[in-house]
Amino acid sequence: MKEMLKQLRLSGLYESLPHLVESARQGQLSYEAFLRQVLQAEITSREQRADRRRLKAARLPFRARLETFDFRFQPSISERLIRELSGLSFLHAATNVIFLGPPGVGKTHLACALSIQALEAGHQVLFTTLRDLVQLIETPRLPHKHDLLRRFTQPKLLVIDEVGYTRLTAEQARALFDLVSARYERGSIILTSNLSFSEWGSLLGDEVLATALLDRILHHAEVVTINGRSYRMRNHMGADTPSPSLTGVGQF
Repeated sequence: MKEMLKQLRLSGLYESLPHLVESARQGQLSYEAFLRQVLQAEITSREQRADRRRLKAARLPFRARLETFDFRFQPSISERLIRELSGLSFLHAATNVIFLGPPGVGKTHLACALSIQALEAGHQVLFTTLRDLVQLIETPRLPHKHDLLRRFTQPKLLVIDEVGYTRLTAEQARALFDLVSARYERGSIILTSNLSFSEWGSLLGDEVLATALLDRILHHAEVVTINGRSYRMRNHMGADTPSPSLTGVGQF
């Protein structure tokens, strides 16, 4: 029996079939009811394997959930807005989500939490930092440009973390622009940055390109600005001091 299951690639039944057979025998199930249980067991197993594959492919730095985020510690964040975003309507509308704020205030946590929501809803997600993205662009074994674009445009949700820590060369800035343009109104981007939008010109080394890039990112976007103490240090609140608010947000 198990050899036949292998040949049919019904791997989900390989381990569970003996239990299902015994349960059917004790419950005196009809052939139809037993077949329904068997098929459901295989479907459930395949869905679980698909979930694991999507999670692995997403390359999230850690698994975070909104239930573990302390909104009381960061009152500058609209919990209502984040809860609305967790409903994933932004994905269906190809809307971007931008988290702005100084280091440590919870931007990556929220980005990962929304990514987990998307994964559990069956969507493909890919997480990368801007540094990793541009390093891939510069690797000597760089795949064809169209292959690279396809890798980052196929997922329903692309997360680009830590925008602002790496200054871009002209080639890198153009590649980022091409990527954002390829996803424009086709797929959502969650982006985290410690820079205000007015500083993106120096990040890309080109004010005109920065304006064009931001025009595409912000055309359909929810911008969440976080001003507050380091979320990582919330258990040591006495040592925290409020971070200065970002200036220049929304100048483009």
